[in-house]
Amino acid sequence: MTHDLAVYYEHPRWFEPLWAALDRRGVGYTRIPAEGHSFGPDDAAPAPVILNRMAMSAPQRSEGGHPLFYTAALLDHWEGLGARVLNGSRPFGYDLSKARQLGLFRSLGLSVPATRVIHRVEDAPAAAAGLRFPVLIKVNIGGSGRGIEKFDTPADLAAAVADGGLELGVDGVALVQEAAPKRADTITRLETLGGRFLYGIDVRVEGETFDLCPADVCVIGSPVTITRADPAPELIEAAERIAQASGLDVGGVELLIDDRDGVPRFFDFNGMSNFVADAPNLLGFDPHERLVDFLLDQFQARKAA
Repeated sequence: MTHDLAVYYEHPRWFEPLWAALDRRGVGYTRIPAEGHSFGPDDAAPAPVILNRMAMSAPQRSEGGHPLFYTAALLDHWEGLGARVLNGSRPFGYDLSKARQLGLFRSLGLSVPATRVIHRVEDAPAAAAGLRFPVLIKVNIGGSGRGIEKFDTPADLAAAVADGGLELGVDGVALVQEAAPKRADTITRLETLGGRFLYGIDVRVEGETFDLCPADVCVIGSPVTITRADPAPELIEAAERIAQASGLDVGGVELLIDDRDGVPRFFDFNGMSNFVADAPNLLGFDPHERLVDFLLDQFQARKAA
C-alpha cells in the first residue's frame, strides 16, 4: 500500500512515541529503516511527504557502515524527484557539520563560543593559542557527545597531539573551542516545529558529560537534570530565525549563558529531536501530537499545490 507519508529512521526504539501518535490519529505511513536500505537513480520516491529522522550519532550504532553520507545522497535523490522531504538535504547539511552551524549562527548576528576550525591534528595547539583555556576539541560530525575532549592547559593539549591521542573524526575536520563556563552548569535547548518555537528546556549538567540527550531512551542513568525553560523573547526569536534560515522543519538549537559575561552563546544545531522525556507532565502537552498536526498540514499543502 502506498501512503502519503514515509519516515526514514535509524534507531529502533527512539520513534515508538511517534508511531503511537500516528496510529492514534489513523495516519497511514511507511517505515523505512536505514539498515539494509539501498537505492538506485531510477527508484521512485516512497511517498509524497518524507520525514527524515537520521541522527548524527547513528555511526556509533552502525556495524561496518556510515549512514550519514549515504543519507545525504538519499535525501537529495528524493528531493530531485519532487518529494517534500522534511529535514531534507539543506538542514541535514548543517546538522552534518558543526563548523557550518557556527557560521550559520554568526551570519544571523548571534554569539558563539570562540572557535577555530582545523583539518590537521598538529594544528590544534596553534589554533588554541588565541583562546582561553580550558578548550574543547570537537569532531565536526559527532552526536550524543561523541568525539569531544577537554584540555585544561596548552601543555595538556600539546601532549595529546604529540602522543597521537587526538582524532578529527570521519571527515577530518574538528573545532578547537573555548569551554565557556555555563551559568548554573546549565544549557538551554530550544525546540522548533515548522520554523516556530515549540518549547524550551534547561538541562543541568552534573559532572563532566557532553551527552545532553533529553529523550526517554537517553535519560535513564544520565547525569543531567531537565526542567522546563522560560526563554527570553530574543532567544525564542533567534531559534526561529535559525530554523527558518536553515530550512529546519523539526529540531532544536542549544545555547549556554557564558558565566564570564552573561552573553548567550549558541553552540549546537540538532535536526534529530526525540522530544523531551515525560513531555506531557514537563511541558503540559505532547509534542508528538503537534508533530502529527504539522505532518497533516504538509499533506494538505501537497494536495492543494
